[in-house]
Amino acid sequence: MSEFTDEDVSNARRKMTVTFLGTGTSQGVPVIACPCEVCQSANPKDNRLRSSVLIEDKGKVFVIDTGPDFRFQMLREKVKQLDAVLFTHEHKDHVAGLDDIRAFNYILKKKIDVYATARVQLALKREFPYVFEDLKYPGVPEINLFEIGSAPFTICSTTFIPIEVYHHKLPVLGFRVGDFTYITDANSIADSEKEKIKGSKVLVLNALRREKHVSHYTLDQAVALAKELGAEKTYFTHISHQLGKYEQVEKELPDLVSLAFDGLKLRF
Repeated sequence: MSEFTDEDVSNARRKMTVTFLGTGTSQGVPVIACPCEVCQSANPKDNRLRSSVLIEDKGKVFVIDTGPDFRFQMLREKVKQLDAVLFTHEHKDHVAGLDDIRAFNYILKKKIDVYATARVQLALKREFPYVFEDLKYPGVPEINLFEIGSAPFTICSTTFIPIEVYHHKLPVLGFRVGDFTYITDANSIADSEKEKIKGSKVLVLNALRREKHVSHYTLDQAVALAKELGAEKTYFTHISHQLGKYEQVEKELPDLVSLAFDGLKLRF
């Protein structure tokens, strides 16, 4: 395991903007055909696309995960620039929208840099074989694929520190960028990885529902972890309709902990 240093963190600190493109679980909220009060809610904060964030830093734009809603998320936020995509893991609700980067290929006249572990790269090649063929059909996505692991890496002068977590038995990467740490799809984090998170001003954690789940933190588990890690502010994401309405859950949360919602912007 590669060590990260205080210099890695200090070099990564800067003013930036983070936009929550989506904060929902794999089915999104509302769930198709579901009659529950959350899925029928008129509050837009109860409508959740699949989880993803956009990071704008020093004139560059990065997206973590391209789920099935990627196209709509880009249109909603009026994104005109994309410098790189980073993947946390290979599940369909985090990679299914990769095909839609071809619009950026056309507009920006360049390939899009994609960063993923070797395991995720194999999954991308299975899911999108036409992207990697020697003889490509005209108009397919054009990408530059870069392998990442546990070591910090830099894209366009922005430093990303990978955080290794587990989604049941599946390895998943979170990312720390300066004072911001983003973790989705986890229910286990080793103490050594928690040390990489400590000192974050803003922490994002998944909090799927109240009931125990095999591969996600519950609300109570996420609250306990937020208290342990001690960020100045923690937001929960990857939320299912089973958690409850936004306004109701917000009243239950301790100080310095909130539910994220689609379109929420944080400025550092």
